[in-house]
Amino acid sequence: MEQRLANSWRMTVNEKKFIETALLSELRVDGRGPLEYRRLTIKFGKDDGSAMVQLGETRVMSFVTAQLVQPYRDRPNEGSLSIFTEFSPMADPSFEPGRPGESAVELGRVIDRGLRESRAVDTESLCVLSGQLVWAVRIDIHILDNAGNLVDAANVAALASLSTFRRPECSLGGEDGQKVVVHPPEVRDPLPLIIHHLPIAVTFGFFSDEYLVIMDPTYQEESVMTGRMTATVNANGDVCAIQKAGGQGVLQKLIMHCLRLAHVKAGDITTKIKEAVEKHNTERALRKIKRHSSVSVDVCGTTARLGEKQNPLDGDKDGSCLDQLKLKDEGNFMECEATPSGHVQSSQGDGVSKNFTGGPSSWDPYSECVNSDLLKASLASRGPSGNVKQKDSGSAPKPEEAPQEIKKDSSPIDTALAAEQNNEGKTLKDAVKPKNRRKKRAPTNSGN
Repeated sequence: MEQRLANSWRMTVNEKKFIETALLSELRVDGRGPLEYRRLTIKFGKDDGSAMVQLGETRVMSFVTAQLVQPYRDRPNEGSLSIFTEFSPMADPSFEPGRPGESAVELGRVIDRGLRESRAVDTESLCVLSGQLVWAVRIDIHILDNAGNLVDAANVAALASLSTFRRPECSLGGEDGQKVVVHPPEVRDPLPLIIHHLPIAVTFGFFSDEYLVIMDPTYQEESVMTGRMTATVNANGDVCAIQKAGGQGVLQKLIMHCLRLAHVKAGDITTKIKEAVEKHNTERALRKIKRHSSVSVDVCGTTARLGEKQNPLDGDKDGSCLDQLKLKDEGNFMECEATPSGHVQSSQGDGVSKNFTGGPSSWDPYSECVNSDLLKASLASRGPSGNVKQKDSGSAPKPEEAPQEIKKDSSPIDTALAAEQNNEGKTLKDAVKPKNRRKKRAPTNSGN
């Protein structure tokens, strides 16, 4: 009772007498009744397995981690569960840094006994490879503020963090099937722990009067009480563990009365923990990345979406259309290589390529802004006598039918439209060539 003795040194005799007198009148310093519990608040962190519990002014934080280790020889198919406590001097001046004191060791043992002896966590499910690798779960409990009854607050924090903890999924691989593969959360969803029940710790305080009992003692009441008992009970009424501290004797019927009270309180706390965990899991599911359906692409007049079943006949039609597009695109590409720059050939593949919007080679960012009929008419009106650069002689022979086809396709209406376009404005090609001609004529005139 190192903590209780440290608290008693800071309290005066008058304060102790005032607390005892108030308790005899069934009144407490904070206004509660003898068997009333303080307000319990449970919060969870962003990471899985982290929780902070506030019981009145007492604040405790818990964090759960796991790692793969070799199992014990006497239990090759079971994982391990260990609890570590840290009492910071910021929580209470009586706590000293470094080696844990008596109160820290007692706190860890009470919580560990309630979880391990009652088989609350299924340790056999933590086995990955029998006799070689198992999961070792570790619970770190940090005391942030000590306002009394650290055991109950730390026990709730440990249960809340265990309920939200998720370990990575493992699988066996390799040639002999003895290689353990740990899958990251991005590949496979982590797995929660299998928890059979929630052992809840409820602490009672005893005083010099043998019939005076209080529940959930505060920081000041701990310095006055002469005995303490912590009963770990689940919602079904099963007694998981009992811890009796102090030299005060307790009657048997008083112990049975405390166990009945602990059973009722354990059901209320279990409901609060489950509601908080369910709310946290809902928020966690909403934080996951939402996968949107793929954008539909119109190919040959059909719409295809990922995840939707298509008729096999329709799929054959789509495949035939794509093959035709590929053949026509390749044909157009060969014609472009054979045709000198400055001449444009018209083919039926142009109409198909306009309708096709998903191909990588048939899309032209300027195709929507150019009228093909006006372009043909303007090229026909100029004729093949313009200054056109040709490719090397080693290339394919020049097809002479291209200008003739353009002339055949041209009509009086196209010629009129081309004339109107020349009057209204010039294209980029028509605007550049006269400029180059003037630059070439200027030096000849100056030389003459």
